[in-house]
Amino acid sequence: MPARILDGRVMSETLRAEISQRVSELKKRGITPGLAVILAGNDPASEIYVRNKGNGCLETGMYSETVRLPESISQEELEAEIDRLNQDSRIHGILVQLPLPKHLDAASALARIRPEKDVDGFHLLNAGSLMTGGEGVIPCTPKGALYMIRQTGVDLAGKDAVVIGRSNIVGKPMAMLLLRENCTVTVCHSRTKDLAEYTRRADILVAAVGRAGFVTADMVKPGAIVIDVGINRVDGKVKGDVDFDSVREVASWITPVPGGVGKMTITMLLQNTLEAAERAEKKA
Repeated sequence: MPARILDGRVMSETLRAEISQRVSELKKRGITPGLAVILAGNDPASEIYVRNKGNGCLETGMYSETVRLPESISQEELEAEIDRLNQDSRIHGILVQLPLPKHLDAASALARIRPEKDVDGFHLLNAGSLMTGGEGVIPCTPKGALYMIRQTGVDLAGKDAVVIGRSNIVGKPMAMLLLRENCTVTVCHSRTKDLAEYTRRADILVAAVGRAGFVTADMVKPGAIVIDVGINRVDGKVKGDVDFDSVREVASWITPVPGGVGKMTITMLLQNTLEAAERAEKKA
């Protein structure tokens, strides 16, 4: 029996309806959650992502601001914009769209954002909170992926989980989130020997490699939950890291690409922005 589909579009619609309701309640109290996205340069993919984030804000009733900066912007000018947004009470979430132009220091820019406005969850304080079990902001893509895993209804405690990829954006935080769920977690990467030996033992397999069709059916344990985080453009089409057609015949649950984790990422960004606004209200 083919794997059941974890549909990111359906889940996203449900969550956005809930977010819209909470935004409406905040507005009644005089607060409109605000998200500012800083876009330096004119990368076509980044333009699409930024537009989708703005549309998500509009859909859920949030305030959205896009700060467009030239490709030639200096580090000092970029960080001055971040400082301005840090001080702006209308803005509850600040996101620096990556990748930045090569001459800019992304780590320095991200560190400039106030942790409470860091809705991407990339600030070192938020990363440290995730590592130590604290209450910091959780990165959007891993947060969305975990939400999808939970929708299977499977008891995650004691399950073997394998994450392929060790990036700070997806792989590492994903591993920490699964560890919080009491999974036994293995992180594999480009230097892992006999990768399939690990993946075939995984009850939960998360692929965040950046290589189209990398995970094949012979690498997957029968009945596994397979989460595909990959977004790869092949001949004008978007493909995941998982060979969907073959793996679907082995797994019990699987996310599609497109229409899976990617759809959830922006929804979790909206949720993080809403939660930042709710926290700000409590502190006021």
